[in-house]
Parts: sequence; structure tokens; C-alpha cells
Amino acid sequence: MNYSAIIARQREFFHSGATRAADFRRVQLQKLAGLLETREAELLAALHADLRKSPHEAYVSEIGFVLGEIRHALRHLPSWMKPERRRSPVLAWPACSRIHPEPYGVALIIGPWNYPLQLLLSPLVGAIAAGNCAILKPSEFAPHTAAVLDEMIRPSFAEHYLTIIRGERETSEALLREQFDTIFFTGGTETGRAVMAAAARHLTPVTLELGGKCPCIVCHDAPVAITARRIVWGKFMNAGQTCVAPDHVWVDSRIAPALLDGMKNTLRGFYGDFPQSGIDYGRIVNHRHFERLTDYLKDANIACGGASDPADLYLAPTILTECSWESPVMTQEIFGPILPVMEFSDLGEVLAKLRDRPKPLAVYLFTRDAALQERVISNTQSGGVCINDTILQILGNDLPFGGVGESGMGNYHGRASFDCFSHQRAVLRRTLVVDPGFRYPPPGVSLKWLKRLHRFLG
Repeated sequence: MNYSAIIARQREFFHSGATRAADFRRVQLQKLAGLLETREAELLAALHADLRKSPHEAYVSEIGFVLGEIRHALRHLPSWMKPERRRSPVLAWPACSRIHPEPYGVALIIGPWNYPLQLLLSPLVGAIAAGNCAILKPSEFAPHTAAVLDEMIRPSFAEHYLTIIRGERETSEALLREQFDTIFFTGGTETGRAVMAAAARHLTPVTLELGGKCPCIVCHDAPVAITARRIVWGKFMNAGQTCVAPDHVWVDSRIAPALLDGMKNTLRGFYGDFPQSGIDYGRIVNHRHFERLTDYLKDANIACGGASDPADLYLAPTILTECSWESPVMTQEIFGPILPVMEFSDLGEVLAKLRDRPKPLAVYLFTRDAALQERVISNTQSGGVCINDTILQILGNDLPFGGVGESGMGNYHGRASFDCFSHQRAVLRRTLVVDPGFRYPPPGVSLKWLKRLHRFLG
């Protein structure tokens, strides 16, 4: 496939100005929403085939999520597109200054396999709303979903505006050798480094949504039952294959036994005694990740779960205890249904350990104590924080989602998605009638008076 030719046609179409019109953007968003609704059954079947997602989980976390983003964008598009007025510098008076959000041009969006619809199409909503053309590269590890997306998008959108390109890793590498105007990548940290290096060759701006080991801290005053329920829900949805899932739990030793029992009981209540036979628990995406995850079980005591079936890519919801801080399960991102639980007696020691590790996508904290909440927020760094729950910080359209450091750069969702795919262009307009001469040489005042004037006007 001639990627250069596709990008050239998209850039030509972009320069025609067609994508800048509000009506054009609105129609494309409505078309995307219509496709998601009419192809819902096929998408649900594909997500089940790729990851064994239940219809409820697949709709809420994938299809419904993107539809919500589209509806939000359609409601707010006029205000997002409107130039924002800014104060003009005194030297320019009389003048009018505004910030014009302008589309970058041709965007490349590379999606992952764990939420193969949401994490490909949610950025696309921002790209469309901001007035860009786009090339989508879905993950080859979710082939059924990629196939349905291909069947949806290819006949519904002109290739010179929006197209989807399927393929293996070599396809992504070939696309990254081309020159785009912006790149949006969701995936692992090491691949993110390669994407950033490729983008640097053309000085292309990038948004990287990566991973990390999201810690969950449970203090002694947290109510055990509700805390257990919320941790288990956030950790084991999609069989733990969620970038913002709690990676490991630090629990105050005074309530550790009770929390451990509470999580075991919650797992039984969510998935039954035999999760493999239920419809609400997913599967590992492929054998490579399955083998990586089962190797982690050798590093600690299995307090709950541990059963596996390679033929079915099934790994039971598993809780580990007695984990070494230096073991692979504690130094590598787990990204699966394994939850190490460790005890602490000194919160300061936990915060010190976390500061020595790469910054995660999220920090989770369970406590009623407002002072402890502020202490943890002030003494940790992460893409986001969620107190007394998990995952929910990424769901609102008014909260930007993104990482920091090794967990990523840039953010999106809601208005942040529009801004992610927009260049904030400063525009200053002056009159040609008034032109005071004090700014031109030779200076009409002494340096002493000039300094006073700067202090007064500043």
C-alpha cells in the first residue's frame, strides 16, 4: 500500500478547507455515531471473540463510552471552535487579540488491543471535532474488532478524509516513517519511546497514552466492604487488562486481613466459584501475554485464584501476598488479573517507595481523612488521582485523561480531546490609524523613565 499517496491526498483535502467548517465536522461525528449504533451487534460479537468481553462490559466500556464522547462533542462544538479573546499587550493598543483553535492537518491514531474500539475511536472524536483528517491503525491483536471497524469505516468515509489501515507491527513502523501533522498513540511504554523517536524525525507533535504500575493505598479508616468491592471492580474488569487498573495494593496492617477476606468474598460474588464458566469474566488476549502473566505466579504466595487454562487463555482472578518489592510482578506492569497486596505500618515509607518508581497513570487512595488525602496528593505524582474509588477519574468528559513521565504525555477526553488535536494560534489585529512614535528609535525618554513605565504597565 502506498501510504505516502494516501497521506498526500488527505493533506490536499485538508488544505481545501472542507474539514474546517462546523457543519462538516458535525456531520462526520453524527455519521460515526450512526455507524456505532447500526453495527452494535457485530461490534459486541467481535469484542467477545477478541477478549471474551460480556455484552454489558463491552457496551459500557467501548461502544457506549465513544457514543458519550460524540454526544458531548456535538453539544459543545460551537463553543470549542469559537476564538477566545485575550488581553492585548499595552504596546499594541488599540488592538484585538484572540486565540484561534486550528486543526493540525493529517493525524495518525494508533490504537491498542485491550479496548480496541474505545481507545481507537475516542481520540478520533477529538480529531474530527478539531477539523483534522485521520489515518487509523487498529491493533492486530484484536483482529475481529479491527475487521468490523474496517467494514464500518472504509465504505462510509472518503479515503482522502478518513481511512483505516490494518496490519502487523511492520505496518505501524512503515506509517511512522511518513510525515504526519500529529500522532496519537496508546500502548506500552517501550513502544511509546519508539513512536516518539519516529515523530522526532519530522518534529511531529505526539500524544502518548502509556501505562505504569498504578498503586492503591488503603488506610486504616477505610470501610472494608465497600473498599474491597471498588478495588476488585477496577482491577478485574477486562481480566485486568486496563491501563488504569490498580496494579498493586498497599493496605494498613491493622485492616489487611479484613480487606483480603473482603476482596475474596467480592470476587466470589462478582464471578462465582468458577469464573471460567461465567459470562462476565474475560480472557487474556494471546498466549504471549498469558505465559508472561502465569510466570508472575511463581514470585509470591497465592492467596486467592491462580488457576489457569492455556487452551482457553483463562487466568483466574488472583490475589498475591508476601511479594518482594524487587520481584518482576512488582517491577513490571502486570496488565492482567493478578493483584499483589502488601501491608504497611508507616505511610511515609510507602510514599518514599512510590517516589522512587516511574510516575503511574493513576494513584488510588482509600481514606476518610482529608489530611491524609492531601498528604498523598502532595507527595505523589501521577497522571490522575482517584480517592475512595477506582477508574472513575477517566470517565467524565470534563476531566482530562493522560499520563506523566513514563505513563505518557498529553491528555484527552471531552474538551481536552479537541485541544489535543488543535493548534492554539495567537492572532493579534491592530489599527493602521494610530501609531504612537515612542516605541521607535531614537528613544524619546531616558532608560530610567522607561523602566518606570514598564513597571507601571506590567
